[in-house]
Amino acid sequence: MNRYDNYFLPVDNMEEAKNYYENVLRLEKKFDFADKGMVAYKVGAEEPAIILKDKNKFQDLKPTIWFEVENVSIVYKDLKEKGINFLSEPFKIGTGNAVEFEDPFGNRLGITDYIK
Repeated sequence: MNRYDNYFLPVDNMEEAKNYYENVLRLEKKFDFADKGMVAYKVGAEEPAIILKDKNKFQDLKPTIWFEVENVSIVYKDLKEKGINFLSEPFKIGTGNAVEFEDPFGNRLGITDYIK
């Protein structure tokens, strides 16, 4: 794991959530793909963002931390050999590939790369 990538938080009302993160917490919007169910906020000068995910557009959401890796396919294979049960096969995202899993305690984690 090279560094944190993003933090995903489920919300059930995107408009209320946007108001809270923008007007109460005063976070700067990084991107708004609300039509696709996601809005991201910067935290200071940090690259990782808090990304709100709409529960109405995504099923089975949990708060999730993604880590950046060099190559998802390689790390996926290595972790799978170590007994990690992934929630899916690796999938394409706008910047590369990603895949999620849960640790033995039910916490959701993911890995992503920037190989596009």
